[in-house]
Amino acid sequence: MDMRVWRLAVRRADRSLPFREPTSLTKAIPRSYHTFMSERITFNPGQCGGRPCIRGMRIRVKDVLDLLAAGVPQTEILEDYPYLEPEDIVACLRYAAAEADHPVLVAR
Repeated sequence: MDMRVWRLAVRRADRSLPFREPTSLTKAIPRSYHTFMSERITFNPGQCGGRPCIRGMRIRVKDVLDLLAAGVPQTEILEDYPYLEPEDIVACLRYAAAEADHPVLVAR
C-alpha cells in the first residue's frame, strides 16, 4: 500500500485534528481556503461530541447540511438562525465536499 494513502486515511479517521496540515495533495489549494475553513468550521471535544461546528457555536455542520438536503432554501436557514452568515453555509458545503473526497482502501 502506498504510504501516502495510508497516512491520509489515518488523518481522516482522527477527528481530533482541527484541519490537517497541508500535504502535497493540498498545497495547490490557496492559503485563503484553509484560513476561510479554519475560521468557519471548528472542532471542540467538549462541544457537540467533538463534531464539526460553525464558528464555535453549537450548530453542527451536519445540521446545516441536513436542512439543505431537505430542500430548505438558504434564505430560510439564515432567517431561522440569524447568527449564521451566508459564508457559513458555503463553508459547510466545502467541508462536506472535502470530507467526501478521500481515497478508498480495499482489503484483498
